[in-house]
Amino acid sequence: MITYNTDGVRMPHIKRRATTAWIKAVAKSYGKTVGEIGYMFVDDEKILEVNNEYLGHDYYTDIITFDYCEGDMLNGDLVISLDTVRSNAEKFNKDYDEELHRVIIHGVLHLCGINDKGPGEREIMEQAENRALALMSDKR
Repeated sequence: MITYNTDGVRMPHIKRRATTAWIKAVAKSYGKTVGEIGYMFVDDEKILEVNNEYLGHDYYTDIITFDYCEGDMLNGDLVISLDTVRSNAEKFNKDYDEELHRVIIHGVLHLCGINDKGPGEREIMEQAENRALALMSDKR
């Protein structure tokens, strides 16, 4: 089950049923199934608070992924700052909805085992995001 909630912000305009089907299709492409994934959409202040409290980081970010996966079953909580998604869309001259979906799937890709911090990993993550976004286009 995939849930979508907010804390201090309005729910973004996403087609929940289509987004859920897309997330499941991406997970399946990695040989995974979706268990419990919870999205929490927040503002920059809340993500900074979460980043400080749970990771000891004192900076804003677009997404924090809490991984509770068991075997091939994806379970996790994904906290997304809509403020940072918006500022990143402007910074990289991207459509807000595309950037939001990129971040939504970024967390799922982390749950699938793809990292983006080590040497060469960011490029691998970007390729995986692009493949996933192409799958989303197929679902529309």
